[in-house]
Amino acid sequence: MELFDSLLPHVRYLGIDVSTAVDTAAERFAERGFQAAFMQADICNLPLPAGSVDIIFSEGVLHHTDSTKQALASLARLLKKGGRFMFYVYRRKGPLREFTDDYVRQKLQPMAPEKAWEALEPLTKLGIALGKLNAEIDIPRPIDLLDIPAGRINIQRLFYWHVAKAFYHPELSFAEMNHINYDWYAPANAARQSPEEVRRWCAECDLSIEREVVEDAGITIIARKMT
Repeated sequence: MELFDSLLPHVRYLGIDVSTAVDTAAERFAERGFQAAFMQADICNLPLPAGSVDIIFSEGVLHHTDSTKQALASLARLLKKGGRFMFYVYRRKGPLREFTDDYVRQKLQPMAPEKAWEALEPLTKLGIALGKLNAEIDIPRPIDLLDIPAGRINIQRLFYWHVAKAFYHPELSFAEMNHINYDWYAPANAARQSPEEVRRWCAECDLSIEREVVEDAGITIIARKMT
């Protein structure tokens, strides 16, 4: 944050969101005395000329659009030659977890936010119960059919990564853990990508990947526009 604070006065910053969250962001910047502009708009159809932007930073946004690939391409065209695109997107999980993610998300869509919150509470309680077991098991061989690797793993983490997102952390309250689960399942759009897809999309957008970090949860990229 200190680095961000020191750099911000020297850049022309434009924050964009499809929601009225831009108003809150503008207020926060003003409170700290930062000069910045904010726009409520669709990132897939921004009123900016091609090749007009030096840096694009998108943390956990592209996958909440109708098409992660289209969102990436729409923003990449705005970059100047040599400009950098820094982004993070969700990584695709194993087949059981992927099925559960889509199934639960679909079930929640017709519900009011309060009902969706309540519907997720039993799942959160299950995650807590598994976490409190503090037990581990050995998976002797990779279960390739389910994309489950071999090795020793905590039972809660096994369920979390390969069956359903049921977050657990002993230092968080029940409401905080339920909020983390809600934040995952509530959005209608929450696409997950493979590293191979992201690399191909970058190549198609003439983006050269300079740094790539692939984790279980997601994929972080720093890429440079070549032309």
